[in-house]
Amino acid sequence: MYKLCFFVPESHVETVKEAIFATGAGQIGDYAGCCWQVLGQGQFRPLAGSQPFIGQQGELERVMEYRVELVCSDASIRAAVAALRAAHPYEEPAFDVMALVDTRQW
Repeated sequence: MYKLCFFVPESHVETVKEAIFATGAGQIGDYAGCCWQVLGQGQFRPLAGSQPFIGQQGELERVMEYRVELVCSDASIRAAVAALRAAHPYEEPAFDVMALVDTRQW
């Protein structure tokens, strides 16, 4: 199992989540579409050569974004990351993938 964590602007949070859930990610037992999310403020400065969805090159931008976390099976993690990249409005979406330890044996 893996945990996928990503940041997405308010305007696209549901679209990106649905694309990821369609891959089978976010399933815990008999429950689908599971995630945790919190609203916060992200910041970035688009550099020369970038094509920012929000903001202008060279200028610091602050935007309200959701941090979304969900679990992914070994079978769905690659498809989930591909869906995230395809559905996300940013040219360089911020995300991380963490391998999880199976604690059922503890």
